[in-house]
Amino acid sequence: MTSELSDDRREAVQALESSFSELMTVFRRFVSEAAERVSPGMLPATFKALSVVSRFGPLTLSALAERLAADKGFLSRSISELEDLGLVSRTPDPNDGRSRLISVTELGHERLADARAPHESRLYEAMADWSVVDIRHLSTLLHALAVGEVPSRD
Repeated sequence: MTSELSDDRREAVQALESSFSELMTVFRRFVSEAAERVSPGMLPATFKALSVVSRFGPLTLSALAERLAADKGFLSRSISELEDLGLVSRTPDPNDGRSRLISVTELGHERLADARAPHESRLYEAMADWSVVDIRHLSTLLHALAVGEVPSRD
């Protein structure tokens, strides 16, 4: 690889890193605002736990910790907070009597929907002038990056 190509690649990767940083800042702001709408004073990490259980649940605490790459002790406190607020419930796991399954309650689903509503259409609006082909291509590229694959050229 020539030095010029190497420099171009380095600059392109640095630009991508900068763009991800901007995107993460926007996402963190969204999560903080949404957490506050669910329950004043709620930590963003607790909101993320609620969101993940809503999307992938019911889950055990261990499965939730693995999915979030988070500390089980912290998550246990977060789930207790969510349970006290009536947003999740814990029931015995029929496959393992030592574990409990965490599920989002009807109130939890309602509060999540209300919390997300102000930002719900933001991505759709931001991409309103993008072609469907470009949106699908971006999705393919992001997935490939996330799983460490080379994207297909289709």
